[in-house]
Amino acid sequence: MHVTLAVIADSANVSQEGKLNIMGIFDALYAETFPTIHPEMKLVVQFEAGVAEVGKVHHIEIQLMDEDGHKPFVVNGQVVVGEVTPGTLFKSNSILNIRGATFEKPGNFVFNILVNGELKKEVPLKVLQLQDPLSH
Repeated sequence: MHVTLAVIADSANVSQEGKLNIMGIFDALYAETFPTIHPEMKLVVQFEAGVAEVGKVHHIEIQLMDEDGHKPFVVNGQVVVGEVTPGTLFKSNSILNIRGATFEKPGNFVFNILVNGELKKEVPLKVLQLQDPLSH
């Protein structure tokens, strides 16, 4: 199983026709003071698998990791590969709604996406401190 798309966004959904809609893709957050809480973001991940994987269960782990290696956020789940017609690929869109993410300090963070314990994709997120224009 492969991860073909992984982004952080303000909003995402899958339409009735199966179209993945993503709005407000970003890779940085800004805050005046720390710790700070980001009210809501979506981690959008698209998984893809071939016909040989039909019926297989893949264990998914998503970790938010800071630059010190701490993991303040870990989510586990699974994807079951459904029917695939020869010559096509199975696709699964996952939208993880993250509410109230707390960042203790500015720095470089990364969402690690693991499939069956193997790192498949990294999505970087910078958390930056806004400078007060009056302090210069």
